[in-house]
Amino acid sequence: MKKIELLAPAGSLEKAKTAFLYGADAVYCGTSSLSLRTRVGIDDAELTKTIEYAHQIGKKIYVALNIYAWDEKYEEIKEQAKLLEKIKADGIIVADGGVLEIVKQYAPSIPIHMSTQSNIVSLHASNFWYKNGAKRMIMAREMNKEQLKYIMQNKPKDMETEIFVHGAICFAYSGRCFLSDFLTGRSANLGSCAQSCRWSYNLYAEEKNNPGELMPIETDEYGTSIFSSKDLCLIKELPEIIEMGIDSLKIEGRLKTQYYIASIVNAYRNAIDDYQKDSKNYDYTKYLKELDKVKTRGTTTFYFNDRENKDIQEYTGKQYNEEYEFGGIILEANQENISNTDKLKQYIYTIEIRNRLKVNDIMEIIVPNQIEPIEFVISKLYDVETNEEIDVINPGKQGQQVKIGLLIKCEKDWILRRKKDII
Repeated sequence: MKKIELLAPAGSLEKAKTAFLYGADAVYCGTSSLSLRTRVGIDDAELTKTIEYAHQIGKKIYVALNIYAWDEKYEEIKEQAKLLEKIKADGIIVADGGVLEIVKQYAPSIPIHMSTQSNIVSLHASNFWYKNGAKRMIMAREMNKEQLKYIMQNKPKDMETEIFVHGAICFAYSGRCFLSDFLTGRSANLGSCAQSCRWSYNLYAEEKNNPGELMPIETDEYGTSIFSSKDLCLIKELPEIIEMGIDSLKIEGRLKTQYYIASIVNAYRNAIDDYQKDSKNYDYTKYLKELDKVKTRGTTTFYFNDRENKDIQEYTGKQYNEEYEFGGIILEANQENISNTDKLKQYIYTIEIRNRLKVNDIMEIIVPNQIEPIEFVISKLYDVETNEEIDVINPGKQGQQVKIGLLIKCEKDWILRRKKDII
């Protein structure tokens, strides 16, 4: 069975490291002003370090230059292409034909990937971009599996294909939306989307016998999220996707945390590997259980199985998980084999916390290459500076730390998940 790439998002060098630690083969990131997530764009110095790090461990970095560019942007695009040629990015993601021409000229050795923004929904469109220099097609999310199979069976052999398997779905067709620009002056097509589709709205209707008189449509105290979609999740469909020969499976989420990246990447890494080792016994439920612990909206298969699927909208506007949250990141082991009052050996770790932690909290350690997390209860917390025992610690300044005693041995950069208190 051929190697299939797991592609993860990375809004920083640290997030890229997390993605690689938990099993990503490659990550995609954006520049600070020329991608569709400028709020998490990486500056040139950090981008260079990220590529160097990835290449040291045998991984890949794809860089997004996928805005729809006005003419005044092209000098900057030209300089960025020159830099990416110099620092040897493994791929450049573009959507605009003009940007593609610049990349071909100034970064000739780097493969071009056509962004989902370019709305590729057919073999004909794929062939067009292929003939114009693109190596990989990132297929539109709106396609179903039969359409994908047709392309896979008829495309040129060296044309690569990539599809999204998990993450946010945009209200607009392949992300080409003007709602944010219309409401806030922040253009999604230039990388500064305000995510207006996630807002709650109050609705009013005009009674035809009383022109100009608007009457409210009842919703709830938060209005209604009429534009907000559920998140894509194709973990159950993974066998079909692998069997049709897709080259790269992409996870959305450059705005997401290291906790989200670790959880999602780890689940899909294990699912891919387990299926390829033993396809007959693939059971998606154990991976879905992990994905549910980090989801912040409902999930959908969108149009993959059924073009008539209507289960795609998240009317509640949900933006959180009721049961779990980011606990922290293991920074280092300070002491080993410290006997506690129960004569059990503990390992003492410094943790960078991301939410409030207290003694008796139920926690989980997300272990790379292992689908089942390790659960434990916090028995001891120690002040980082004084080593005195404390009962609780709240997030304060960025990088707030605490020491914690564990009965198991962990590694640096492993992610901790906290089970929320049920009231």
